[in-house]
Amino acid sequence: MIAVTGSNGQLGGELCRRLGDAAVGLDLPDFDLTHPEQIRERLSALRPEAIIHAAAYTAVDRAEDEPERCLAVNAEGTGILTETAQRLDCPLVYISTDYVFGTSGPDAEPHREEDPAFPRGVYARSKYEGELRALAWEKHYIVRTCGLYGRLGPNSPGNFVETMIRLGKQGKTLRVVDDQWCTPSYVPHVAAAVIYLLRSGMYGTFHVVNGGATTWYRFAREIFRLLGHDADIRPISTEEYGAKAPRPAFSVLDTSKYHRFSDAPPLPHWKDALAEYLRQREPA
Repeated sequence: MIAVTGSNGQLGGELCRRLGDAAVGLDLPDFDLTHPEQIRERLSALRPEAIIHAAAYTAVDRAEDEPERCLAVNAEGTGILTETAQRLDCPLVYISTDYVFGTSGPDAEPHREEDPAFPRGVYARSKYEGELRALAWEKHYIVRTCGLYGRLGPNSPGNFVETMIRLGKQGKTLRVVDDQWCTPSYVPHVAAAVIYLLRSGMYGTFHVVNGGATTWYRFAREIFRLLGHDADIRPISTEEYGAKAPRPAFSVLDTSKYHRFSDAPPLPHWKDALAEYLRQREPA
C-alpha cells in the first residue's frame, strides 16, 4: 500500500487514480501537515510500503504574508514525514518545484539536478527546505516539476489553463507575463513518471516536466489557438504584473537524467501535452 498526501489535489488525485486499490489518499482535514502527532499516528497505523508526498502550501504570493504557515507545511511537515518514513523503513517521494532555481537569467541553460539552488521568496525557500529534510533519509526521491495542470480535485486552487479559459470566455483583455521561461506540465505525464521512479528503486533527485520551454504568455496563446478562440491577450513583463512574491526568470528543467531510463514513460513536448489535455478535459 502506498500513502499519497495531497490526494484531493491535482497530482495527488491522479496518483491515487493510477495506483487504484494500492493507494491510500491522505488530505485535509483528517491529515494536517501542521500536526506532527497526527502524521505519525496515521502513518504508523497504515504502515505503508511507500509515501508519495504531493501535498503542499502552494499560494506563492500569500506565502509572503503567511511565512510561518508556509514553512510549517512545506518544510517542517516534510521533516515529520521523512522521520516517519525512516522509522517505517519505507521510501519517500517528495514533490518539489522549479522555483528552487530563482536567479537565472533568460539565456541560461536548462537546470540539471546537481545545479546549485537559489530559491527566492517564502514559497521557494520552504520547498527547498523540504528537499533538505527529505535528503536526510537515504530512501528518498525528490521530483522537481513545474506549472501543473490536470483534472482538478476538491482541494485544487485551479490551474493556469482553466483560469485562461474562464477569463477568455468573459471577453476580457488578458495581460500575461512573457519573460518567465519554464515548462508547464500535464499532470498524468508527471504522475506516470513518479510511479515509475518509485518502482525503479533508483533513489535520488529527478526533474520531471514536459519537453521544451515557453513563457506563460506563449503558453496562453497556444491554449486559445488550440481552442480556436480569438482571445485578446497581451504580453507584459514580470515587473508590470507586480506580484508580491518573486518568480524565476528561467526555471526550465533538464530531464536527461530521467530519460536515461529507456523504459520510462514519455514526457511529451509541452505543446503535445497541452493538446492532449484540451482533448480530454471536461468543459466547465
